[in-house]
Amino acid sequence: MPRQQGRGGKNSKIQGVQAVDRALAILEALARAEGPVMLSALSAELGLHVSTVHRLLGTLARRGFVEQEPYQGRYRLGLKAFEIGNRALYSLDIRAVARPYLRELVEEFNETANLAVLDGFEVVYIDQVESRNIIKMLARPGTRTPAYCTGTGKVLLAFLSPYQWERFLAATPLKAFTPATITDPEELERELEKIREQGFAVDKGELEEGVRCVAAPIKNHEQRVVAALSVSGPSSRVTDELLYGRLAERVRTAANNISQILGSGGARL
Repeated sequence: MPRQQGRGGKNSKIQGVQAVDRALAILEALARAEGPVMLSALSAELGLHVSTVHRLLGTLARRGFVEQEPYQGRYRLGLKAFEIGNRALYSLDIRAVARPYLRELVEEFNETANLAVLDGFEVVYIDQVESRNIIKMLARPGTRTPAYCTGTGKVLLAFLSPYQWERFLAATPLKAFTPATITDPEELERELEKIREQGFAVDKGELEEGVRCVAAPIKNHEQRVVAALSVSGPSSRVTDELLYGRLAERVRTAANNISQILGSGGARL
């Protein structure tokens, strides 16, 4: 007698993947449509039973990806689908705009240049141009790091709303990674105030000893900080003389220019 698959078995995994695939097919069909679509039309287009499509639409509607008209009962994409698609497009736009500036910074200083965003209360690196030096700092795109102990992260935290800042403190234990890590909330607040005043952040080996970084904020057309640009390298090369003499100002200028292209206003430098 064949053994029955229990919960979490192979059959349930296949069904789970199939449900996700069908739900995505529904979203794609709604995206192709020129207007709201009837349940029967969706069922016919996708070759799925009406009850299956109806069940999946219900789940998508509860999550905000799909909306149903109150009277005719037709379906269209919801605001959540627009929000996610818009964010993905926006991230790609930032990368495309920032890439030439990353290259310029690497060409000038021969240290690694990075582009990062805040996801929750972690920094996610979304682009990077590597230094040509054998010894160099790397945070591959997709890498996540704590925000409070990195240059990019501190820049992004500095421009949170008071509500977001309180949420960050409540959710994030300030763990020490090196002797330089800031673990006192009041000291971190003073550091973020300094960043807002000077327009850039410095990582003094707070996540990794011997690594230094300078980062500046990138703003969008709403004057909201949406990303951070940084240059990082070993402390033996990224000295105070270099950092405060030329590097910090160049990173800040590059970030301002990217912001201007994204519509934040002001003149490119």
